Formats: sequence, C-alpha cells, structure tokens
Amino acid sequence: MSETPPPVRLVVLYGGQSAEHDVSRVSAAHVLRAVDTTRYQVDPVAITPDGRWLRSESTVAALAAGAHTLPEALDASGTDLSPQDTVAPVRADQQVVVLPLLHGPRGEDGTVQGLLELADVAYVGSGVLGSAANMDKVMSKVVAAAAGLPIVRHLAVRDVEVDDALVARVGQELGWPVFVKPANMGSSVGVTRADDPASLHEALALATSFDEWAVVEEAVSAREIEVGVIGNESPRASVPGEIVPTHEFYDYEDKYLDGAAEMVIPADLPPAVAEQARELAVLAFKALRCDGLARVDFFYEEGGRGLLFNEINTMPGFTPFSMFPSLWAATGLPYPELIDELVRLALARHAHRAPHRRQR
Repeated sequence: MSETPPPVRLVVLYGGQSAEHDVSRVSAAHVLRAVDTTRYQVDPVAITPDGRWLRSESTVAALAAGAHTLPEALDASGTDLSPQDTVAPVRADQQVVVLPLLHGPRGEDGTVQGLLELADVAYVGSGVLGSAANMDKVMSKVVAAAAGLPIVRHLAVRDVEVDDALVARVGQELGWPVFVKPANMGSSVGVTRADDPASLHEALALATSFDEWAVVEEAVSAREIEVGVIGNESPRASVPGEIVPTHEFYDYEDKYLDGAAEMVIPADLPPAVAEQARELAVLAFKALRCDGLARVDFFYEEGGRGLLFNEINTMPGFTPFSMFPSLWAATGLPYPELIDELVRLALARHAHRAPHRRQR
C-alpha cells in the first residue's frame, strides 16, 4: 500500500519592504485563522522592512495552540532564513505553494515572483510580467488602453520632469482639480488631490517620495466599483461591489484607520452595467497578464462615460472583511474555500508551465 503523500506545504509570506507592511501582517493573520491545517502544513515567514526573511516561531506556536490565539497582526520576528530555504520542499514528494500576501513594491511588483520562478515553486497570484505591469499605474493604463478599455485622462510624470512647464501642461490638458498618485504603490498611500499649481507641486513631491514615477489623473465625479476575478486561462468574475468613502476620496485613512468607508455588495447598478463591469474586469485580467486572483477597480460615471478602468490590484487586501474576499463570499465562494481555490490554481498553473520551463 502506497504511503499517503504529505499535506501541501503552504508558505505564507507576509510583511515586506513597502509602506503596506502592516496591512500585509493583518491579512496574513486572517488567512492563517481560516486555513485547514489538516490539508496544509502552514509555514509563516515574515519579511522585515529591511529585507530579512524570518520564520515566525511565535506564529507557529499560536497555530499549534489554536488559530483563535493568533494576534490581529502577525509578528514580524523570528529566526533568519535564506529565501531559497524558505521555499524548498521538506520531502521530495511534497507539493509546495507560496502565498505571497505582500502588498506594494518588493512584493507585489514582480520582484518576489521572479525569485519564486527561479526557485521553480508554485505560488498564488500573477507572474512576473503581470505583477510588474499592474503594480505600475502608468504601464497598466498603457496596456488597458491598447486593449480597448475606457480609461481616465492622465499624464505620466517622472520625478526629474517636475517643473512649471509640466504644471502648466496639467492645467491645460486635464484641468483642475486632479489626483496625483505614486505609480508603484497601493492602498492609496501617497495619493492626494491638487486644486491648483501650488498644491500640484506639493502633491508631486509627496508622490515622488514613494516612487520616481507618478500619475496625474483628471478628477472624475464617479462611483467606485470593484470586481473580483479568479482563474488562470479561464477567469471568472464576482458580482460587482461599490466603495462609498467617507473622505473626499477613498484614501489610506478611510481604508485602514477610520474604517468608516462602506462596502455595498452587490453594487446597486443596472443589470446591464453590472454585467459590463464583470466583462470588462475579465478583459482587463487577461490583457494585463493576471493569474490566480485580482481585484479590478473602475470609476462609474453615471450619465457620462459610464465605466472607466482605474487599476488592477494583483494581491488585494485579504481579510474576510476586505472587498475581494467579500465579493467572492457574495458570489458563493466563502473565505476558506477561496483560499483552497487559489492554492489549486497555483498548482495548476505551475504544472501547466512545467514543459515550457524545461525547454528554455
């Protein structure tokens, strides 16, 4: 009688080196509370703000004592590891899947995904190209426009290009007000509104403190509609949801500190618009080379241009109360089953790509 294969080793990476380090630690705590430890050998690994990889013994001990003992945010301390050792299988017959619950640069932008490709290990989420293209708000808009998606008017700005001529161009081409965002950042970190040339200079200084590229967008009077997508070659979309911010726009404080922003699921949309949002979300997912999961965000200009593509988040917030899991719960895929499905998709993609890796 053959020996039963060991459970999948699920390496949960969290923390990271971006401004979203703490957000990641919260997401990871909720995931570990939900995973079925009879199906997975869970290995929590923290990445510190200075780039060290650590096995979190305190998290392992909490899991052994019961998931209810886990803190609200996982501890980013433990024993030093090399990235290679982190993802290596303990046994030759054991499947390994890495769940990189990392938000922002050096985690969601293709850097960690490249490391995992070199390690030849299955991982949840988009690959190097999809992660990098979607992390960069400038490049994602270029690809989205080429794919025929409707987008807002915008300008890409590099830090060395910020001068009075650039500010004048913004006023002429986009008008006032505008929103300024770091090109490579999430969770609305560094996003501000500018109403005139002086405030635009300030907004660009803030945005380019996070990244050398920024995007300046026209301000639109619109509702914020979000759609979850999961899958590989045959992605499927959730019901649309709507964010109703309490601040002037859906900023970091409204998302994570005040917690007052309202999520409406499903969004109160005409059936034709809801279906169009799902279709556009799948189109964006495919065009921008996503795999596994993504949250696709739109502006909805009622009585105007309709749905406008905003951006894709390839590793959205992942607590049970975050928009992405909530969208899927409303679509019939509860949180624990969503995690299982993402692990399954990671293994399927890794197996599908195996012949291509051998031929290189």
